[in-house]
Amino acid sequence: MSDLYRVLLIEDCAHDAFFNVRALKGGGMEVQFERVETAAQFNAALEKKTWDFILSDHCLPVFNSFAALEIYKGVGLDIPFIVVSGLIGEEQAVKLVKAGAHNYVMKDNLSQLVPTVKRELQAAADRRVRERLYDTESFMASIVRDCNNALFGTTLEGSLLTWNRGAQNLYGYTASEVVGGPATILESPNQFPSQTEILRELKSSGSVPNYETVHLRKNGTPIEVSLSISPIKEAKGRIIGASVLAQDVTRRKKEEDERIGLIQDLADALERVRPANVQSPLSVGLNHH
Repeated sequence: MSDLYRVLLIEDCAHDAFFNVRALKGGGMEVQFERVETAAQFNAALEKKTWDFILSDHCLPVFNSFAALEIYKGVGLDIPFIVVSGLIGEEQAVKLVKAGAHNYVMKDNLSQLVPTVKRELQAAADRRVRERLYDTESFMASIVRDCNNALFGTTLEGSLLTWNRGAQNLYGYTASEVVGGPATILESPNQFPSQTEILRELKSSGSVPNYETVHLRKNGTPIEVSLSISPIKEAKGRIIGASVLAQDVTRRKKEEDERIGLIQDLADALERVRPANVQSPLSVGLNHH
């Protein structure tokens, strides 16, 4: 079963409207249509129904395609607007396209009507897909930009591509200070493995394990971070960069060190007071640890 298309015809001649509809149906398109002749009728038709495309004559007694285009753009539609005329010249056709028409067909060449309509319907569908993708990407970009966690992207050569607000808060650099520069600005002498080694492994194997290392803030103070690194891929799947999630684990590492130190202190204290032939359970635990 073929799709049913709703067509709004701006046409003062019922005879010409008949030939337009016949050309559409002859080209295999199932259509429902309404014919209008004035601006008031055009406005009313746009308000009361949704349409798949518009076919407009160029010159009507009290209306024309330029005026129709102004109304069309004013309501924010993105459906094909195609001029079908027997009196339009090339210069006028160019003006109509610049004014917002998607295409035009001559009335003495209606064999081109269906291919033109189908082409513009596909173009409109593609625009809607791109718009949804753009909205989704913009939404995701805003999440990344405003995320509290430090997120940044690099090329495989180690140049910083992106830098979110969380990265600025963690490291002290603004995006304008680091984007385009080397990611090695974050490295400390204690970092292992190096950025170069990480990116080389990511490129060759497609993944790297999460790990903890020491980075440097803008003011030179060290910070212990946990890094989660994911590949950035192009459409065909080739790895072209890395996305890095950095989390400050300085406090956790400090607490772990303090806990281990406390256990060791307790073990040492017990060691001093226990009988010579009894081994401290804390010492056993530490030895196994």
